[in-house]
Amino acid sequence: MTRDRDVRSPGTETVPTLGELEAQEHRLVFRRFTHDDAWALGSLLVETARERQAPVAVDIHRAGQQLFHAALPGSTPDNDAWIARKRRVVERYGSASYLVGARYRAKGTTFEESSRLDPDRYAAHGGSFPITVENVGVIGAVTVSGLPQLEDHRLVVEALERFLHRK
Repeated sequence: MTRDRDVRSPGTETVPTLGELEAQEHRLVFRRFTHDDAWALGSLLVETARERQAPVAVDIHRAGQQLFHAALPGSTPDNDAWIARKRRVVERYGSASYLVGARYRAKGTTFEESSRLDPDRYAAHGGSFPITVENVGVIGAVTVSGLPQLEDHRLVVEALERFLHRK
């Protein structure tokens, strides 16, 4: 394992570097984020997941309130538990759950080994991304669960890029 890369296994793709993950967070910032924005972003995520027949659950929280939730065919109650655990990482660290895990891996350890947080309540696995508002900061999280963690992360990032590009 190199400093800022995490190779899943021989013969598979590598994950983004820490710099690439941090650049995503700097780029994917809202001017504002309303209830209607949550509905539109959540609907976009559901539409994208349906096109791919992805068995995911989608969740959007803002300031402690759930603004959107959908569970697609093939998802299970376990996905809701994963959503809560990944979202808590975003709320605590102000960064994407995948990025938080990658920072620990870059130090040669894991989130579970070194964070001192209860793994039943926190999971630094991909799929939860901060909702950041310009001149305000992190106000919530958009989270997907049901795919391998890098795919969950990429699905959220792709939807955020499409959504913000429309605005």
